[in-house]
Amino acid sequence: MIIVTGGAGFIGSNIVKELNRQERSDILIVDDLNNRKKENQSYRNLRGLQFIDYMHKDDFLATIKNNEFDGTDVDVVFHEGACSDTMEYDVNYMMKANYEYSKAVLHFCMERRIPFLYASSASTYGGGENGFREGDECEDALNPYAYSKLLFDRYVRQVMSDAQSQIVGLKYFNVYGPQEHHKGNMASIFYQLYHQVKETGVCRLFEGYGTFSDGTPIPDGGQKRDFIYVKDVVKVNLWFWKNCGPSGIYNCGTGKAHTYNEVADSVIKALGTGRIEYRDFPEVLKGKYQNYTQSDTTKLLEAGYDEGFYDMYDAVKEYCDFLDAGGYFKYGK
Repeated sequence: MIIVTGGAGFIGSNIVKELNRQERSDILIVDDLNNRKKENQSYRNLRGLQFIDYMHKDDFLATIKNNEFDGTDVDVVFHEGACSDTMEYDVNYMMKANYEYSKAVLHFCMERRIPFLYASSASTYGGGENGFREGDECEDALNPYAYSKLLFDRYVRQVMSDAQSQIVGLKYFNVYGPQEHHKGNMASIFYQLYHQVKETGVCRLFEGYGTFSDGTPIPDGGQKRDFIYVKDVVKVNLWFWKNCGPSGIYNCGTGKAHTYNEVADSVIKALGTGRIEYRDFPEVLKGKYQNYTQSDTTKLLEAGYDEGFYDMYDAVKEYCDFLDAGGYFKYGK
């Protein structure tokens, strides 16, 4: 059996779908289908997936803490469940959901020698002034979400030497692709621009604000991020598990940054229509926003990963076509 926490979420549901394509449906999905939102639609992500059972995240936590879950038949745990809202400032909630919960799942796996692959985040690099290499010298946190992820990475580093089974943390950069409807304003810029073009014909980007770390002024739409297609994220996860990749914490990005102008251009080209306009940079994001990210892929490639990454323009065309077709996975397809 395979356990996927956050299996009704964005990345988790994509992992489950790819496992289904590889003829695995003996999957336990752990999630919270309400997730503190009045109109959460994450249950829709489950409709196209094949799995053996579902458990609410609190029930699963209680079960493993009380040693009521044997675990001897579990092949791997993909721990994708988290509160990923970078605008959530209830620090106690964030620490409980992302740090304490992750520790419990980690120790459940360590005690039973179950491979444990978990979602970290490129937000742990702060503003990126010190680069994007895995390790303390580059890490920082601009918000509670980032800090909860950073603290768990540091905890993993402390206990990893005691583990007798695989532990892999993946620092996801800016992920986009199918099944992110439920994320609302936390959905990728691609998802947001797709709907903007469909509704208004316009891609609205932030004006330039501040400078890059080298002092260069940021032009309108010139913020740069390392955008990675969710299919690539899934490939990296499954590669580590199936190839018994070395334990460690790795960047999960393409190694190539693109401007938001390029992002908008890719959506416009995919849809065959649209134009770009700029709006004021939000006050609430000043000092809390990553203007530049670019994964250092050295460690990932040295671990042996050799399956490459999608071209952004090709991936965006595929994603827009998927949204045009309804935007959710189909059961059994």
